[in-house]
Amino acid sequence: MGEKEIEILEILEKNGRLPIEDIAKMIDLPVSQTEAMIANLENQKIILKYSTIIDWNKVDRNPGVTAMIDVKVTPKRDVGFDDIAERIYRFPEVKAVYLMSGAYDLSVTIEGNSLHDISRFVSQKLSALDSVLSTTTHFIMKKYKHDGTIFGDDEQDRRIVVTP
Repeated sequence: MGEKEIEILEILEKNGRLPIEDIAKMIDLPVSQTEAMIANLENQKIILKYSTIIDWNKVDRNPGVTAMIDVKVTPKRDVGFDDIAERIYRFPEVKAVYLMSGAYDLSVTIEGNSLHDISRFVSQKLSALDSVLSTTTHFIMKKYKHDGTIFGDDEQDRRIVVTP
């Protein structure tokens, strides 16, 4: 992968809505070549999806509940953790699954409408899987920063004003 493709990826990761003309100017290439590079990155499944980060607490709607679950599992012969991770990420409630180092093997992020939804998922679906030995559930109470985006009101300038 070339330097220009990496530049495109870094630009799109920060703002996937930038017009193609702006991206082309930023990397100093013609628009047609930039479009072709982006299409190639999409075809290779390097760019998987474009998404938006929303502060649901500012919307008049139930923001739901998000939980991060630490999962201890028994890996299976010849497939390791991949098989159980795939079984878990296929549940529609699951938003992310990561293989972790440390006391637990997998970190699972799920979303539900209530604490009861999360509880039901853990007790009836996740813990019921053969390879799952134990779980620890952590509920997200407030988001401060997600994917590099700070949540909350506009940041105030906290610098001390100095006058001569």
